[in-house]
Amino acid sequence: MISVTFLPPAEEEMVAAAQYYETRSHGLGADFLDEVQRGVETISSNPRTAPVVRENIRRRLLKRFPFGILYAIEPDTVVIVAVMHLRRRPGYWEGRVKKR
Repeated sequence: MISVTFLPPAEEEMVAAAQYYETRSHGLGADFLDEVQRGVETISSNPRTAPVVRENIRRRLLKRFPFGILYAIEPDTVVIVAVMHLRRRPGYWEGRVKKR
């Protein structure tokens, strides 16, 4: 398994989404975070299985929620670039990759 790190904006949007879901239904925010965790574990185990969406960026879809985990594979780690809602503002995360 390869180590996984989150860019700060990716972690912030993950927490914001969990907070939003929690306001909708008690426990739903925790369910969202659990699903993200399952996705991160899958990425860590098999980082090259998700499809490439842009250059070096891959996307793993979450099963229960309309989100995708966008990540880049680096030599010693996987970097989570975004925890992205799939129906809002496509491409907003691209500036995060150019800064790295």
